[in-house]
Amino acid sequence: MGVQQEKKPSEERKHKSTQNDTQTSQVQWGRAWEVDWFSLASVLFLLMFAPLIVYYFIMSCDQYQCSLMNPLIDLLTGNKHLSDIWKKTPMPTYRAAGIYTLWVTFQVVLYMCLPDFCHKFLPGYVGGVQEGAVTPAGVVNKYEINGLQAWIITHMLWFANAYYFHYFSPTIIFDNWIPLMWCANILGYAVSTFAMIKGYFFPTNRKDCKFTGNFFYDYMMGIEFNPRIGKWFDFKLFFNGRPGIVAWTLINLSYAAKQQELYGQVTNSMILVNVLQGIYVLDFFWNEAWYLKTIDICHDHFGWYLGWGDCVWLPYLYTLQGLYLVYHPVQLGTPNAIGILILGFIGYYIFRMANHQKDLFRRTNSNCKIWGKKPEYIECSYMSVDGTKYYSKLMTSGFWGWARHFNYTGDLMGSLAYCLACGFEHILPYFYIVYMTILLTHRCIRDEHRCLSKYGKDWKRYTAVVPYRLLPGVF
Repeated sequence: MGVQQEKKPSEERKHKSTQNDTQTSQVQWGRAWEVDWFSLASVLFLLMFAPLIVYYFIMSCDQYQCSLMNPLIDLLTGNKHLSDIWKKTPMPTYRAAGIYTLWVTFQVVLYMCLPDFCHKFLPGYVGGVQEGAVTPAGVVNKYEINGLQAWIITHMLWFANAYYFHYFSPTIIFDNWIPLMWCANILGYAVSTFAMIKGYFFPTNRKDCKFTGNFFYDYMMGIEFNPRIGKWFDFKLFFNGRPGIVAWTLINLSYAAKQQELYGQVTNSMILVNVLQGIYVLDFFWNEAWYLKTIDICHDHFGWYLGWGDCVWLPYLYTLQGLYLVYHPVQLGTPNAIGILILGFIGYYIFRMANHQKDLFRRTNSNCKIWGKKPEYIECSYMSVDGTKYYSKLMTSGFWGWARHFNYTGDLMGSLAYCLACGFEHILPYFYIVYMTILLTHRCIRDEHRCLSKYGKDWKRYTAVVPYRLLPGVF
């Protein structure tokens, strides 16, 4: 929503308090400094139950044909005990450990060792070295944007090795899915623990660290804003985008290959899921430079929430539709398939165009046209922890005049399309739309709380002009 402008003269930049009736709140954007009881209860709940939720969903598919109720019924009626279910759960294997280690190592190599070349021959693509947003401490980090390149190289090697050289089966991910889950958990907990230790003893930028004094909150939400090793390995950018999102399309392709192996065909519902989610993944990497301006990079610290979430939650629960369709192949009628495809495309169009409008507005410093007219905006200011004053503009035109997070509305429409492709026999594939609705609604509220702390009265002026968050006239 915002576009950063040039800083004012030095006497203004050195001013230590705001003139915007925000007092010290301007230097406190980002995650919380203090923990209330509700936040602590939420953190403890997620730390205890999020890993169990992932296990429960994957186990339900492996042992109960994707029924979420039958495991509970078996346990409540005494037909089975927890030990019975656990005994049937595949354990970690050396093969899975080797696959996962090779996978993560390969993504690190692509991230660190191959400067981007895609921006040199793809018109409109922004890659290579790019600057991120200003951190609360006033730091502007540089990033090597090469996610699209990593995605292309990875998928070319996947198809060559699976279908031409036959070094491995294209179903390899599905065949090792639960053993790989344990490996992903190990990495998720390891990187989260390392990030916390690093935040205490050798942070990249101490001024961008936040300590609440509560171990559980700091572990989950993170201490360091932008933990790095060396100049270029940025934990947040790597784990948010690689290895989980690069793997997303490979996981779906493995599901499609398994469906072909089991039933002799790939259903149109599986094709829909692969296409719609593939578009979403490619969009992420095509616009990776824009991602540097999003809430994940601009506000979230790096802790268990991102570290474990990107390693485990994302690849295992964002791909439930494809996993479900392996166990329950659905062949949609042509009208239904076309309708779902249209819904997915409309959702993507809204998501992409809303983000494009904001990006264009930011890149041109509002010197552009939105829907054929010069954009309208609210001018605002904020301060970093060192007292430097910055100026921004909050757009109130185009989709951003309809709702403050209308890109999320498009995202939810696309999410619903993924779920509808699976039919209505089970509720498991609909977890995604329920989760995304909760996540994005919470993100709206969380983002706006931070923006209020950051912009003060200017944010109140903005919300008076654009009163709705997601749905115009409703919410």
